[in-house]
Amino acid sequence: MFTAQDHTFVVCAYKENPYIGDMISSLQAQSQATNIILSTSTPSDYLRDVCKRFSIPMVINPSPHLAGDDWNYGYDAAKTPLVTMAHQDDYYDPLFVEHMLSSLNSYDADEVLIGFTDYFEIRDGHRVYDNRLLRVKRRMNAPLSHRLLNGSKFVKKRILGFGDPICCPAVTLMKGKLGPSPFDTTYKNSCDYKTWVDLARMDGRFVYLAEPLVGHRIYAESATSLNLGEDIRKGEDLEILSSLWPRPIARFVNRIYALSEKSNEL
Repeated sequence: MFTAQDHTFVVCAYKENPYIGDMISSLQAQSQATNIILSTSTPSDYLRDVCKRFSIPMVINPSPHLAGDDWNYGYDAAKTPLVTMAHQDDYYDPLFVEHMLSSLNSYDADEVLIGFTDYFEIRDGHRVYDNRLLRVKRRMNAPLSHRLLNGSKFVKKRILGFGDPICCPAVTLMKGKLGPSPFDTTYKNSCDYKTWVDLARMDGRFVYLAEPLVGHRIYAESATSLNLGEDIRKGEDLEILSSLWPRPIARFVNRIYALSEKSNEL
């Protein structure tokens, strides 16, 4: 049985984000106290002050390249069997760790690859629990809340064959199953999507907890919004979808998926 001391939040920090203090406060407000480290490839006095203020250690990636490299460095630095990559501008409900542990502990530890929760959006300081994109993603993820389906490679790949419904900061990774450095290091924006597709081909469960326990912040300066604006994500997603479908079908799915993701732009 996993406890909160078997879990680490890795705060993925980049430059001087104005929301990082609020995000770390939400980690320290968990109903079950857990471990927290900050990982960055852009060390600064700002981030050192943040770490000092919240009494958390910092690890520094000396060889950054893309987001996946930074995530792998922080993930590998965590010393616990469970790791959640906490993005610097998001929010965690106080029950995130408690409910995630309960969900994971309902399975044998060697059965699960990842566990993840539902999420909501934060726009202009307001919480948004219901819009078209969130409804679609909840329908896509629903089969993964069922024990009979969430270990099927076919089910995992078919879900991901229509886009990425998994919110990266809502994911808890099982290091015992995944080993070191599980994140893709070839894509700029869709490294998380590529990672889930790679993991879907492995034996093991994707355990979905249908509770919105993470707040994903949508704002103009976020990496997701910027990369969508540059059409980086559309091209990367087409490559990923083409590994799951014949190219003509992948192109069609990608057009529909790109339209749905426009809600991440402001």
